[in-house]
Amino acid sequence: MRYSALAYRLPRPLRRHILHFESEIEDAVAAFARSLPAGARVLDAGAGEGQYARHCAGLRYCGVDLAVGDTAWDYSRLDVRADLTALPFRAGVFDAALHIVTIEHLPEPGSALAEIARTLGAGGRLLVAAPHEWEVHQAPHDYYRYTRYGLAYLLEKAGLEVCEVRAAGGYFRLLARRLLNGLQFFSGGWRWLLFLPAAVLLVPPALVLPLLDFLDHDRNFTVGYICMAKKRG
Repeated sequence: MRYSALAYRLPRPLRRHILHFESEIEDAVAAFARSLPAGARVLDAGAGEGQYARHCAGLRYCGVDLAVGDTAWDYSRLDVRADLTALPFRAGVFDAALHIVTIEHLPEPGSALAEIARTLGAGGRLLVAAPHEWEVHQAPHDYYRYTRYGLAYLLEKAGLEVCEVRAAGGYFRLLARRLLNGLQFFSGGWRWLLFLPAAVLLVPPALVLPLLDFLDHDRNFTVGYICMAKKRG
């Protein structure tokens, strides 16, 4: 999101309130890493700039990415540059894997999940985060959005047992996010003159709406999903 850079400069509680999906992902990755035994081998499939490596202290972390998603990113910390549909690892070498907001960028997501599953040992766990409602990003490498049912289908077809698929927020958090997205249309040239009035109009409801999220029990409206799966056998 274009407002994310500004949001990351806000105090932590406010930042977590605004960037709820990112905060949920960060918490899930941290908890996932803590649950692994010391020395466990962890594949970060779609590691980007390696932002989740810091959660893997004491683990044998391996960041893999094709390094074509964002020309502004620094891919120098990758351990391996590779296509996720053709990973250069033997079968069963990893104890666990991360696949964080990457699946939407893969033309063949089923093939990539099958490859990740192949590299996991029996019972190895996979943590996936995927968008359901998100703006186009890293174009032209942006192909899909996912429902909970689509994610479960792809994971099961890859030979994984789905343990959990949960929505990261509901309708009111999604609506708040969309209001804040609107600020991007009031930047550049003469449009900056309208930025403050737009912020006054959009920001207050965006801060209040998440407080109503408890009303959405089904959570069919969501920014994205966080999934846990494990390799059968």
